[in-house]
Amino acid sequence: MTHVGRVRKNNEDAFLAMAYDANEVRYLGKTGEATFAHGDFVFAVSDGMGGANSGEFASKIAVEKITRLMPRAYKLAAQGLGTGFGDMLNEICHHVHAELTKLGQSYAECKGMGATLSLACFTPGWMHFVHVGDSRIYYMPATGGMTQVTQDHSYVGFLRRSGKLNEREARCHPAKNVLNQALGAGQQSLHPQVGAVSCQPGDRFLLCSDGVVDGLWDARLMEYVTTPSPDLPKAFKIVERAVAESGKDNCTAIVVELS
Repeated sequence: MTHVGRVRKNNEDAFLAMAYDANEVRYLGKTGEATFAHGDFVFAVSDGMGGANSGEFASKIAVEKITRLMPRAYKLAAQGLGTGFGDMLNEICHHVHAELTKLGQSYAECKGMGATLSLACFTPGWMHFVHVGDSRIYYMPATGGMTQVTQDHSYVGFLRRSGKLNEREARCHPAKNVLNQALGAGQQSLHPQVGAVSCQPGDRFLLCSDGVVDGLWDARLMEYVTTPSPDLPKAFKIVERAVAESGKDNCTAIVVELS
């Protein structure tokens, strides 16, 4: 689910939800179930930035380029020619970065445009991820608890991880939205966070943009993801409540549940 929020005029968030194999991609609906019988799955959230409409353009480029590259990567891995999921996702990230950088240098209206990216690739038993910026991936194992898998690429994120700020202080910090890593955005070098989480039936994952985090505390996010919601899909409920509580930014959420 994605929502423009209550303040901005355009939605600079983009998301991706698809199944893929070596030959094709199949976009997933806003809700539903699927199996690994015919391929793997990839989900992503990208939050664009830049003047005019270039932020919206940047995030769309990110998810479109990922869509084109994933089947090729699947084919290489199936043939034993791939260098592993981590390297594959890192390479895809750098391809997107190069594309946004080229456009930013070539067109005045695209100067400085960039995007965050939180991408989760699901294969049987594993969630592989690559991440740049301050969108997030949360992991909620069937055994309980919640972990923020990704690291916010900002000074405030570093202070939070170092124990120098608590969640409330980080949320209120005046520099919380200042990133030191992004795709494009004039960045000379890129150092994506790459990793993997083993997973099992009953585990849940949440991918979201920073607009969701601005509206909801971590405890509320965990509550909405882990509590049954027969009346409204969980991602819809998260975005609806984030917009109601804040709505100062675009809000996007994807909830993935393994069964």
